[in-house]
Amino acid sequence: MKILETDRDPANEILAALTSEAHGPDPQVEQTVRGIIADVRARGDAALLELGRKFDSQDLTAIRAESSDFDAAYDSIEPELLAAIRKAKSNIEEFHRKQIHNSWLDARDGFTYGQIVRPIEKVGFYAPGGLAPYPSTVLMTAVPGIVAGVKTLVMCCPAQKDGKVNPAMLVAAKECGVSDVFAVGGAQAIAAMAFGTSTVPKVDKIVGPGNAYVTEAKRQLFGYVGIDQLAGPSEILVLADESANPVFLAADMLSQAEHAADSRCALVTTSRRIADETLKEIKRQTETAARRQFIDQSLGNYGVVVIARDISEAIDLANTFAPEHLELALADPWAVLGEIKNAGTIMLGHYTPVPLCDFAAGPNHTLPTNGTARFTSALSVDEFVKKSGLLSYSAKSLRDIAPTVLELAQAEGFDAHANTIRVRTEKHSA
Repeated sequence: MKILETDRDPANEILAALTSEAHGPDPQVEQTVRGIIADVRARGDAALLELGRKFDSQDLTAIRAESSDFDAAYDSIEPELLAAIRKAKSNIEEFHRKQIHNSWLDARDGFTYGQIVRPIEKVGFYAPGGLAPYPSTVLMTAVPGIVAGVKTLVMCCPAQKDGKVNPAMLVAAKECGVSDVFAVGGAQAIAAMAFGTSTVPKVDKIVGPGNAYVTEAKRQLFGYVGIDQLAGPSEILVLADESANPVFLAADMLSQAEHAADSRCALVTTSRRIADETLKEIKRQTETAARRQFIDQSLGNYGVVVIARDISEAIDLANTFAPEHLELALADPWAVLGEIKNAGTIMLGHYTPVPLCDFAAGPNHTLPTNGTARFTSALSVDEFVKKSGLLSYSAKSLRDIAPTVLELAQAEGFDAHANTIRVRTEKHSA
């Protein structure tokens, strides 16, 4: 891991080590995805089966999960896992219900305006799950859609080696009320939902995280369908002062480093002691980590510890990074919360590690990465609804506002626009 100090190292070097801006797509990935999209658009289900057997499972025989698959899934998972799925769903649903925005109308003297909020009719979501099950991603992606009132919510997920969707994924989908589940992974899943096939319905919007091929497919198909965001590698930045526990800090850094070799992990602290002891703990905990290969690569390539002069400087660095996950391991995190401007999710205090958000506490774990927390947010109910402005004027109220509209229309050279006002106001001017 890089170790930098703000009173010693150049500011541009520190910022370069912290920031993780998105770059253009890999040309090879872009070309491969373009070919997959064209194939799925041309051949539909036949392409999905062929690509599924190539990339996921040679035993893939059916795309759509049937009722018998769901029954078998419930029979096979442990009761403890089912209870955990249900508890997590309850927490996530409670959190997202607070995000609901209702339609509103404001009736004035002679006119009414307002906003109508309606759910998107058909939404598809992608849930990674070929090599390992991620039922939490199913919950985090499906629950906001169900809360929003989406009528048709479908899920695509890679098949396991046996040609079936993982049982935990099926159970999580069923518990959420997902309409259909399809054993389709990768870029082909995004193409199938964007264009529709004989089996997979065409949707209006696609949400959910995925690998580079899934992300590139979403990028290429934006416009054919709506998308939520272009997900990048996992990120964590921990702000720590002298009150922090190095054992906790190391564990929290490793929790994100184990995601993949390109995860970004940063510790920004005002304490040299905390920095030194956390590095020792990282080394100790890594020795017994199950996913050590990912951790070593992630921390070796993208890990950084920055020793800041004071907490204000540390906060400035955090806001520049705009991390996916921000932990405030501080004696009084609430005192500085108002200064945090850019973060996907904010964890306050020494007993609030990121995995609470990852799995079960309530806030969504589909979060902005690559610095995009500067201008976007976590997956929410808002991603599943449309908002339409509403306006109704009487003849008198139209006459009252007519001079304003006419002046602006004429200034912009839109005479036909202006005429819509003139023909109405002149008619009633007598």
